[in-house]
Amino acid sequence: MNVNEINAGILAYLGDAVYELQVRNYLITKNISHVNNLDKESVNYVSAVSQARILEELMKKNVFNDVELYTINRARNYKPNSKPKHTDIKTYKKATALEALFGMLYLQNNYERINLIMKEILGD
Repeated sequence: MNVNEINAGILAYLGDAVYELQVRNYLITKNISHVNNLDKESVNYVSAVSQARILEELMKKNVFNDVELYTINRARNYKPNSKPKHTDIKTYKKATALEALFGMLYLQNNYERINLIMKEILGD
């Protein structure tokens, strides 16, 4: 399967689930024992504002290779069918780009790379 042929919105849709699962797994391993606390802590990683900030930080660190940057740029240029409800379009597009990256890596079965990027994000 050539992931470059898959719509960036579809990659982001899948990547959203992959990324959120990684974050939830991380938070559970931190022994946070109440669901409300897990939800509050997860916002630091999974909100559009947080994802946009995380993408910017990773870009400054030059974490991504050329293939990953291609997917990120393709997703940032993706034109959604609807307007975001809780953030501006620029932030939304950066968040979509991060999600699309995770979708691409997942479809490529590149779990090692997913884990490495998550370590950068989580600081572990």
